[in-house]
Amino acid sequence: MTPIRSTVKLSDGRELIYFDETPDSGRSAYADTRELPPPPPASQLRYDPLVDEWIAVAAHRQTRTFLPPSDACPLCPTNSHFASEIPAPSYDVVVFENQFPSFSYREVPGGDITELTDMVPVKPGYGRCEVVCFTSDHNSSFGALTPARVRTVVDALADRTTEMSQLPGVAQVFPFENRGVEIGVTLHHPHGQIYAYPTVPPRTEAMLRAARKHAEKTGGRNLYADVLAAEQEAKVRVIGANEHWTAYVPAAARWPFEVQIAPHRQVLDLPGLTDDERDAFGPLYLDVLHRFDGLFGKPMPYISAWHQAVVGEGRDLGYLHLQLFSIRRAADKLKYLAGSESAMGAFVSDVVPEKAAQLLRDAI
Repeated sequence: MTPIRSTVKLSDGRELIYFDETPDSGRSAYADTRELPPPPPASQLRYDPLVDEWIAVAAHRQTRTFLPPSDACPLCPTNSHFASEIPAPSYDVVVFENQFPSFSYREVPGGDITELTDMVPVKPGYGRCEVVCFTSDHNSSFGALTPARVRTVVDALADRTTEMSQLPGVAQVFPFENRGVEIGVTLHHPHGQIYAYPTVPPRTEAMLRAARKHAEKTGGRNLYADVLAAEQEAKVRVIGANEHWTAYVPAAARWPFEVQIAPHRQVLDLPGLTDDERDAFGPLYLDVLHRFDGLFGKPMPYISAWHQAVVGEGRDLGYLHLQLFSIRRAADKLKYLAGSESAMGAFVSDVVPEKAAQLLRDAI
């Protein structure tokens, strides 16, 4: 069932959207009673001519909330002792504008956006950043959700992708989840984020270059579709599959444990998924998450990233897929991005991808 959508405004003017699984929740009747400061101005984008990339400078994020105690969690429902970001006493899935955004459409103070040199232009970091709360249960996790709740999350992300793609200047919409203090989370409550980027990120630029090259060489074939077909045929790195999706370890995985989950047909973004594809995603993804946690017998830190087609030029080259990866390379060891990875962007993998796939298949 499509979730029921209702929108309210927080006390500082930010938008909050409930995605409810049952009608007549009444949650939109609760008002935010906090006295909040006005949202921060938009960030700066500074151009790095040496690598042809834009870097966001958002100094206000230094003051964002950092690992508060559970009774002061801003993502839990509001109660009689603490007023949180969600004014209602309960919720299913909720999305709201980030209080400390990397990108926004807020006014930029005069003089803040000026060219530093003729080689480094500067412009406002216009865009949008949202927080997605998967459950009101502070002690839960995405892997503990039901398939029905995963479907609600997918529907919410699809809704937000549609709306955020229509915002002025947005180049790509990127939903993701960070899990675990090892990854760098600042809030323990199960949640993700959505970025509406004002420029095409470097990873997507590289993927577009490769996709164009492949299309030119093969008479228009889609690169990701051909990679997926090759993995399905090889089978050795496949973790699981159903009628609509396949989960596999990439043959050239950069991370110790990395899985990509892709639909069996070329879909540009989450709004393009059918009802059957949305329903089928949850059981397979939950199975992979359980395998991640079962690998070393403890919660696995991970990043879960939805790669969607860009909004503008090159959109036809996109192929929706989820990239799930962890920096944990052994039960008591993390992979640190040291000299080669951080300075040169040249990854050295610590685990053979075929071995990683076998370990994940055996994890449950």
